[in-house]
Amino acid sequence: MAAPIVIFLCRRNFSKTVGFPAAVYSVLRHNHRDEIGQRWGQTGHSQRWFCHGHVPGVLPKRLSLEPDKKLAASAPIFRAVKFCADGRQERFDIRKPALCQELGLQVRDLRFQQQTILQPRDTAIIIRMEEIKAIVSPDCVYILDHEEPRDKVLLGELQTQLEGDNSSPVAHLPLEFKGLEAILNYRISSLKQELDVLEPAILQVLTDLVEPSFMSVDRSKLRVLLQYRKSLTEFQTDVKDYVEVLTDILDYDESIEEMCLTDKITNTMATSKSDHLSHVDEMELLLENCLGRAEDIVNRVAEVKDLIEDSEQIIFMNLDSHRNVMMRLNVQLTMGTFSIALFGMLGTAFGMNLLSSFEEDPKAFWIVTGIMFTGCGLLWRRLLWFLGREVPPNRKWSWKNFKSSGQ
Repeated sequence: MAAPIVIFLCRRNFSKTVGFPAAVYSVLRHNHRDEIGQRWGQTGHSQRWFCHGHVPGVLPKRLSLEPDKKLAASAPIFRAVKFCADGRQERFDIRKPALCQELGLQVRDLRFQQQTILQPRDTAIIIRMEEIKAIVSPDCVYILDHEEPRDKVLLGELQTQLEGDNSSPVAHLPLEFKGLEAILNYRISSLKQELDVLEPAILQVLTDLVEPSFMSVDRSKLRVLLQYRKSLTEFQTDVKDYVEVLTDILDYDESIEEMCLTDKITNTMATSKSDHLSHVDEMELLLENCLGRAEDIVNRVAEVKDLIEDSEQIIFMNLDSHRNVMMRLNVQLTMGTFSIALFGMLGTAFGMNLLSSFEEDPKAFWIVTGIMFTGCGLLWRRLLWFLGREVPPNRKWSWKNFKSSGQ
């Protein structure tokens, strides 16, 4: 049945006949639908057609609309240390969705994709400083993915800050001030310690390279200096990222107000405006203090890089000086070769197989030899004098000549 219909359709002009192809398509569609219904009925389910928006009563597993439990089970797990307001610690493992639900955050807030982050949210402050991952809320502070030998100082400093260190300027302020100060100060201290180790090593290498007693440059020390310079560049990038994060917050008053979580949650802006302004000022002072210390480190790094550049210039000047010495020696030897070749022509002339009246004279050999050596020496000395003479300038430079030429 299908083959004659197809042959007939191929001979028809469809621009003139519209209803007939539609009827043929309907017949083929119903036949195909019957085949699908028979196959689906063999599975024991009710026969419903997949056309016109109908779906079978039981969907296959791959078309299930329920959430996949495996994806929820594969969510990242954080090793967390929770610090309460009184300094108590709680260590546990928690999944990212559970932590977001507990703190009222979005899952995208805890991606920690950038190396340096300081982002205020409605209920928490998200912090990442290289290896430090922390969340500061009005009630507690979370340190995520900590490593005990590395973050031991941070945990101790944070616990001391929360237990009530009266000497701290933020002892009377809410919890987010204490946690933020402890984390930012720890980061600044770690950067300073890294620079205190790196700077003396670089200065020692520079001292050895520019030592005037050494006639040549040690290539091994140059490789060491290159490695130190790369490390210094990476360190400078880390410090600049830290400075940029603090600067972005200090540039806008709204960002500073968002850092005051307690005032934002308890809505003290409407009840006690003076306290809120004092908290904003304290937060600004805290960030400016950390920014000032970071800028000091940036200045130290810039000074060390300037020393490296100055030392490189000295090394290049030393190498140029050695190169000039070698070039001068090459020119001197070339002049000596020219002098010997010029007066060696006398010996060449007497070495020919031609007869002259000097063969019989016993003193002729010594006379010719003396003339050759004396002429070579005198010519070489004259050429060396010409090489070492100073060429006087044609015109003495002065500001008057510069002004006259400009006019």
